Amino acid sequence: SSDLVFAMTFLFFCKFTKKFIINQNMKLKFLGTGTSQGVPVIGSDHPVCLSTNLKDKRLRSSVIITTDTQHKILIDCGPDFRQQMLSNNEKNCHAVLITHEHNDHIIGLDDMRPLIFKNQKDMPIYCEARVYQSILQRFAYAFEENRYPGAPSFDINIIENKTFNLLGTTVTPIRILHGGLPILGYKFKNIAYITDCKTIPEEEKHKLKKLKYLIINCLRKEREHHSHLILPNVIKIVEELQPQKTYLTHISHDFGFHNRSEER
Repeated sequence: SSDLVFAMTFLFFCKFTKKFIINQNMKLKFLGTGTSQGVPVIGSDHPVCLSTNLKDKRLRSSVIITTDTQHKILIDCGPDFRQQMLSNNEKNCHAVLITHEHNDHIIGLDDMRPLIFKNQKDMPIYCEARVYQSILQRFAYAFEENRYPGAPSFDINIIENKTFNLLGTTVTPIRILHGGLPILGYKFKNIAYITDCKTIPEEEKHKLKKLKYLIINCLRKEREHHSHLILPNVIKIVEELQPQKTYLTHISHDFGFHNRSEER
């Protein structure tokens, strides 16, 4: 259990987190691992929010995957997207997968503009129909018939809970529940990315067996939350699914100091 907790906590407390190799050519990089408010929280006097350790500072949750064909696939595009790309020296994005419509997962889409202009094509976005309606509402100016020349332009691709091919990479959606809201996680080869989850339906768990890497949200160590997993919930899931390695994301300041968690 202590080895499990260490494995789950060591990676995710860096301001600009690390990347790891899925296979010889495919890589995943963490752009952010914080909750919807980020860490530190504005105006908070919580000790973790006052920490000067860069590993206690977390941008909103997102990852970017470099595929076997060297395409860049982003999962979620929150308010820190611009800063995340610049800080990590990421210069392109070829497609975006969206897990759900909450602001910390889509509100950075306007900052796709430089990449849209650079690539001279609409940015492909893959999401469920309900999520598309939210994007349409929040970025109505991007879908106008007489669009302003500097506005972003998106190529919306509606997906369901069915495996599909994206730029030569097989993507398997995973239906999870964010409280009562049905959202998606994603699986690539032997790695699964799950955020904002509270429940994994039994009929979806077969997709998560025999994983090399499981990335999963963990809000804090104690005090149940209505729509997010906490550490005891995650440990139970890991014990059931038995991935080779598990890493945490979507972590709040309530999880505690990085150094103290690492010592455990």
